[in-house]
Amino acid sequence: MSTSKLCVLAACSLALAGAPLHAQNSGSKSKLNIVEGPAQVKLEKVAQITVPAGYVFVDGKTTRAMMKEHGQPVSGEELGMLSPTNEAWTVMFEFSEVGYVKDDEKDKLDADKLLASYRAGTARANKERAKAGRPPIEIVGWEVPPKYDETTHNLEWAIRGTSAGEPILNYNCRLLGRNGYMEVVLIVEPDQLKTTLPVFRNLLADYSFQSGKSYAEYRSGDKVAKYGLAALVLGGTAVGAAKLGLFAWLAVFFKKGAKLIIVACVAVAAFFKKVLGKLFGGKSQAGSGS
Repeated sequence: MSTSKLCVLAACSLALAGAPLHAQNSGSKSKLNIVEGPAQVKLEKVAQITVPAGYVFVDGKTTRAMMKEHGQPVSGEELGMLSPTNEAWTVMFEFSEVGYVKDDEKDKLDADKLLASYRAGTARANKERAKAGRPPIEIVGWEVPPKYDETTHNLEWAIRGTSAGEPILNYNCRLLGRNGYMEVVLIVEPDQLKTTLPVFRNLLADYSFQSGKSYAEYRSGDKVAKYGLAALVLGGTAVGAAKLGLFAWLAVFFKKGAKLIIVACVAVAAFFKKVLGKLFGGKSQAGSGS
């Protein structure tokens, strides 16, 4: 993904309207591919993951279609969303076919230097946010400093930020494969991270690349990425808060009657709470068709 594309994504707000959708096994004909667990689903031709009972999965085509319908930019690399049916958090999957990312920086990840780059990038992005009439984002610090597991080849980190006095927190994972990396983002309210993280990691334990695409299956002559682990933390080739604000407060809620409501908000938790209040405290949009 190009630097310019990442910067555009960083400046965007994701605001999908809460419209009722029907799951695959709900008995209704649907244009949207939504799978209720328990099931195993493919992340297109790249990987697969288990959807446990009590979870739903929205495939990449449907994810992209919903974003396009509401005027949001897509990379074409989105592979889907996974969420529990009774909790307000979501996991996003996107694959970048950049080639084999060497992990020779695994012992050289300088958390202080990387954080300084995020802050510098955020300062630049805030100028664009101001022009668009959106509040600035402030980087507070690492919630979880970058760490790489050389057994699973997973790179994880989380940065805490604020906007308009409200907290922002996305938990990031990059799952390295033979041909690129799977970008996995856990979108969760900051005060729920501690309890959600073990569940999230259990979900990833049931993730695997398809045969021939795992990191261990690299062969001499394969395409090699032009950057390493540190650049992944900074958003691939981009430097700065590439996606800190993009997935702030995206929640997938599953309601009885197999109606799925997708609610997405900008990087302000207050707006997120306002939307939830309208959905569940006031006049519900479910069944309204809007």
